[in-house]
Amino acid sequence: MRLPDLEALAIFALVVRSRSFAGAAAELGASKATVSKAVSRLEQKLGTRLLNRTSRRLSLTDAGRRLAERAEHILVSGEAAESDAQAESSSPRGLVRLAAPMSFGMRTIAPLLPKFFETYPHVAVDLQLSDTMVDLIGEGFDLALRIAVLPDSSLVARRLADVHRYIVAAPSYLEKYGRPTHPLQLAEHQCFVYTNIPNPRTWRFENTRGEEASVRINGPLVSNSGEAMLEAAIAGCGIAALPDFLLYEAIDQKKLEVLLPDWPSPPAGLHLVMPPGGPRPARVEALIAFLVESAPLFPVCPREDQRTARPSRQRQ
Repeated sequence: MRLPDLEALAIFALVVRSRSFAGAAAELGASKATVSKAVSRLEQKLGTRLLNRTSRRLSLTDAGRRLAERAEHILVSGEAAESDAQAESSSPRGLVRLAAPMSFGMRTIAPLLPKFFETYPHVAVDLQLSDTMVDLIGEGFDLALRIAVLPDSSLVARRLADVHRYIVAAPSYLEKYGRPTHPLQLAEHQCFVYTNIPNPRTWRFENTRGEEASVRINGPLVSNSGEAMLEAAIAGCGIAALPDFLLYEAIDQKKLEVLLPDWPSPPAGLHLVMPPGGPRPARVEALIAFLVESAPLFPVCPREDQRTARPSRQRQ
């Protein structure tokens, strides 16, 4: 199958519209010879003359008159398609597909979206929430939020904020079973297992003096949901390691207490991840800018000067 020479057809329509090779060349920003060659190429392909050329004027042949109207439609359609594409890339409109972790998306991202929609009324967001790591390119996502230490990849990543994991338990649990003062004592306690991390039954710690500890934990709840573990911890069923955005209200309201404050670990990062490539549509750039600007507003646990206990952070 041979494709039509759309470029030559559009140039021919422009010559007819301008009534000269020079006029078409000026509009295209090309040389007169380039325009003439395109028309000659089209005539050769069609096997017929389209224009009668003299030193003073051009005139259409019968074949040229029949083709001119269709060529004009091709030129107009191409101009309209290009104009629409440019408008979409320069003015935010259309759909953005965003993947985010379940709990973080529900508690932090979803409440922010009304403000985004107010600012960008012509942009829609397809927010897909899951704690599994999606394939951005394979599944057609424009952006993803990930809480992790990111492996090397071809994806483009931007760190938005730190996310701390705290070891917490309810006052009722601590009253019944006692308060662990060293990570190794967690082996004697009921600890919840979160399955969406590597080695979920092993918790590793490092204290402020550089000492390390590793403990294998067990307990009554194994789950891929931080929300489920939060509710079980508040109910006094065991000890959980959970991120700050899940805990700030429960700690403020003294429903949970932070354990092992002398054994912190580096925070995980909240990353905005996107596929590699050239310029992104304006709708995607708008959401990127909004999330970057909103990052300082993301909820976190009260800092040390706002509570009596310092946070204990589980190292992954």
